[in-house]
Amino acid sequence: MSIQLYNGVKQKKSSFFSTQTIVTIIIFTLVLGPFNNVWAKELQSTPQKWVGTWATAPQLVEPNNMPPAPGLTGNTLRQIVRVSVGGKKLRIKFSNEYSLAPVTLKAVTIAVSAGGSAVKESTNKALTFNGKQEVTMEPGSVMYSDGLVYDLKAGADMAITISFGSTSPTITGHPGSRTTSYLITGNNIAHSDFSQAVKTDHWYIINGIEVDQSKHKAAVAIIGDSITDGRGSGTNKQNRWPDVLAQKLLAEKKEIGVLNLGIGGNCVLRGGLGPTGLSRFNRDILQQNGVRWLIVLEGVNDIGGVRDSAAAVQVAEALIAAYSKIISQAHSRGIKVFGATITPIKKSFYYTDCREKARNTVNEWIRTSGRFDATIDFDRVLSDPSNSSTIIPEAQSGDYLHPNEVGYEMMGKSVKLSLFR
Repeated sequence: MSIQLYNGVKQKKSSFFSTQTIVTIIIFTLVLGPFNNVWAKELQSTPQKWVGTWATAPQLVEPNNMPPAPGLTGNTLRQIVRVSVGGKKLRIKFSNEYSLAPVTLKAVTIAVSAGGSAVKESTNKALTFNGKQEVTMEPGSVMYSDGLVYDLKAGADMAITISFGSTSPTITGHPGSRTTSYLITGNNIAHSDFSQAVKTDHWYIINGIEVDQSKHKAAVAIIGDSITDGRGSGTNKQNRWPDVLAQKLLAEKKEIGVLNLGIGGNCVLRGGLGPTGLSRFNRDILQQNGVRWLIVLEGVNDIGGVRDSAAAVQVAEALIAAYSKIISQAHSRGIKVFGATITPIKKSFYYTDCREKARNTVNEWIRTSGRFDATIDFDRVLSDPSNSSTIIPEAQSGDYLHPNEVGYEMMGKSVKLSLFR
């Protein structure tokens, strides 16, 4: 994967100056004379620091989740996301990681959503890429827009509208958006009326939004599976458990971005949908800007895939080793790591005695090993008091594995804000 940085500058720092270099600097300084102050200011300027306010984990879009007709090529797509923290400047990250051909963005705008496909026209602003409206993303690349002065309000629903040129037969996106996107024919970037658009509940190409970082502004990243991605939550309601946590932080005036990097069907170790938790950890967590905390809620799909007792023991041990690796890597970057216990599985399609034993083994380690900086005990939050291996009936979505809107609210509200300090 490559990175196209249109608003960043790569610099090499030398460990020493040669005599010739020092003499050159002295002569250069004498000649410049009155321009010294300008030169000094340029040298002292620092790059813009950023912090994430919204993110999603990119993956290869499966055939049944591809954009509906008329498709992306030559057409315009409006996608809605809810940010967490606000700022006075923003930039958007795009991903072409899984595409086999270049993807051209002819124009991109951002505006405050007015509900559904509508936008508040007075808030609509165009993004640029190295000062230009149009840009082509190479296969396997990610890209940031230029920084844009924008009064972004915390908790706002934002509409990102993209007019596409050529695209790829394979698309990078995030199928589990739980949010409706709107696709119309032709280059209609300036068109405010998308009422006749084709609807699809997926995100494509967009990867994150970052805002200018202040002294007290930081982010918490969450790596997980469908329970973090929000299966069982309401479409267009933005009520996954990370959303509930973001609302709770916002109510307490905490300037903390919440970055949901869950992928439905994802595994920590191997198999599943999307790149595994271990293989995507660097991309989805360590490469996020401004992250100070990490919540890990993943492993149920690994456990749910074992076939016998011996395999269950091995997977439990492997998950513990994987968590230890994640903790060490995050700590090396100064990120605190909170371990979330795996939620109940009894009565679900995953339940067997050996899988339940593996889940309990992993949860006990999360609670008692001392490796995590803190524990978020979602297992106990959702456990039925009359049967601790089963999720509370009123909090599950029908399969006794995924929570419903009630369950996600319980999860989000249970996270103690004292962790974020």
